Amino acid sequence: MFKSIREIEKDLRNTLKDKFAYKSIMQSPKIEKVVVAAGVGSFKDPNKKEIVEDRLAKITGQKPKYNKARKSIATFKLREGQLIGYQVTLRGKRAYAFIEKLIHVALPRTRDFQGLSADAVDEQGNFTIGIKEHTIFPETSDEELKNVFGLGVTIVTNAKSKEEALEYLRGIGMPIKKDK
Repeated sequence: MFKSIREIEKDLRNTLKDKFAYKSIMQSPKIEKVVVAAGVGSFKDPNKKEIVEDRLAKITGQKPKYNKARKSIATFKLREGQLIGYQVTLRGKRAYAFIEKLIHVALPRTRDFQGLSADAVDEQGNFTIGIKEHTIFPETSDEELKNVFGLGVTIVTNAKSKEEALEYLRGIGMPIKKDK
């Protein structure tokens, strides 16, 4: 059986303390939250919007919050107050459980998976992944393949730099490609 992320973190904190010369292991990076978002802008059918909400709730284990358009944009045929997507913010145990499921179950099920790009980490230490098909998660049924949608997953860490975040994420087992 594999170690949980929390168990790995205990060993990783000492390693990062030595590498980045922290005064305390409490300065080493950790996960603050995970934000999972799915857009419904192209769906005209209200039933599909309900499907996105239901599947996002099954994947994350938490009811999603709906996002509405703040202002009208005629080019996109978007009106103020119109539903444009759903979002779930996971913290604590749920965030760690979701990341473990992402690393050990969902990403290996991705077609032609070669690893995640290191460029997906920004300067504040946040890691953003785009998932093309929600069907890589085991909670979703494969019988409704016509209603496939994509997800955006952002892992927010309290790392001070991109280098610290990359080292931490690789340390917890995130399959990030090495720089060439």
